[in-house]
Amino acid sequence: MAAVLRALFGYCFLIFMVRIAGRRPGKQITPFEFVLIFFIGGVTLTPMVGDDRSLSNALCIIMTIGITHSLIAWLKQRFPAFGRVVDGTPLLLLAKGEWQVETMRRMRLQDDDVMALARDQGLQTLEEIDYAVLERNGEISIIKAS
Repeated sequence: MAAVLRALFGYCFLIFMVRIAGRRPGKQITPFEFVLIFFIGGVTLTPMVGDDRSLSNALCIIMTIGITHSLIAWLKQRFPAFGRVVDGTPLLLLAKGEWQVETMRRMRLQDDDVMALARDQGLQTLEEIDYAVLERNGEISIIKAS
């Protein structure tokens, strides 16, 4: 039972830590999915290299993580506010030529990061951009000026 509780605590703690650490551009998965992949990999490795080489313990831990993941996915669907806590919300970085300085600071982004992505899309100046949004998965969306 202690292994199940450690798995449950570890999973929830990693989701919390990923949300605190923030998002960076280039991520293709949400923090929720990242934690699942990272944590299952770690607990799968533990029975192989650790002192406890019990297959039943490893299966119990992995099943606990899978059930917890399913429960959190259900809670996100059932309660949208819970989903916003787990996955976050899109954040406005640039609006009509005005940098959202506080958001940029909290996400540890520089205006050069956004402009580099804009140049990748063929936009050269700030005037060519209406909005820049940091999406929930860490990607930056650029909305061209009309």
